[in-house]
Amino acid sequence: MPLLAYLTCAIVWGSTYFAIALGLESFTPYGMVAARFTVGGVLALGLGFLRKEPPLRKADWPHLLLVGALLLACSNALVSWAELHVSSGMAAIICALVPVFLALFGGERIGMRTWAGLVLGLIGVGVLANPLAGKIHLGGVGALMLATVIWSFGTLHGKHHIHGTSYLKQVGAQMLTAAIIGHIAAPLSGGYLHHGLTPKAALAIGYLALFGSLLAFTAYIYLARVWSPAKMGTYTYINPVVALLLGSLFLHEPFGLRMVLGLLVILAGIALVQLKPPNSLEVGNEISV
Repeated sequence: MPLLAYLTCAIVWGSTYFAIALGLESFTPYGMVAARFTVGGVLALGLGFLRKEPPLRKADWPHLLLVGALLLACSNALVSWAELHVSSGMAAIICALVPVFLALFGGERIGMRTWAGLVLGLIGVGVLANPLAGKIHLGGVGALMLATVIWSFGTLHGKHHIHGTSYLKQVGAQMLTAAIIGHIAAPLSGGYLHHGLTPKAALAIGYLALFGSLLAFTAYIYLARVWSPAKMGTYTYINPVVALLLGSLFLHEPFGLRMVLGLLVILAGIALVQLKPPNSLEVGNEISV
């Protein structure tokens, strides 16, 4: 189950950078936040009630609201805004810093093998990025860096302070928190749409609500409970690969030997973090609920 949740975050969220780029053809960043999380939040709560999940714990409510605001209303909105200025592939690449921040902020005891894997994965991401090719929008890069810090802090806060097991209801509460913030912020920041609604943008919002929000965010909340931060966060090393492949297939962005090399280096880094050798005594690779 944890591996399936990990692969869901790695593959689905890799594709959402591409979907965000399509949605931005019509939506403003906060218009997109309001739309996708309204739909996703209502669906998550509805499924939670249909599955007869227990009521949310009163002690969890303040933390659910805070995590929803941080991860979805702040971090996600920053990524959406940044994609107005940088490519979807570059956004995914910069957000691959998440596992490093999770390891640093989490205060977990991790060994040299895990650190080596994190660094090797970042090197692979750097090979994909090819930062010397072309100009980089500093504002967009800064927004993405801030988004990764906020995402990491919010993830760790939820891990330590939210203890209920009603995952769908928790996800619904967090998404509707972001939706409310989005509905407040959108009219103050350019409205919901900056152009007429195109079929591609509408489909992108539907995909983001169902797959990027309902499916992948639920998997992420579960994964954050059962895996250590450094191990769990390596899903972001796979996101750029998915984003770049989609860009190559649908946006005719180049894909060559450099990307293959970057992919191999990333996979080697992930293997160091994820695959424990026999009789490994390294602390922090696995935790139980």
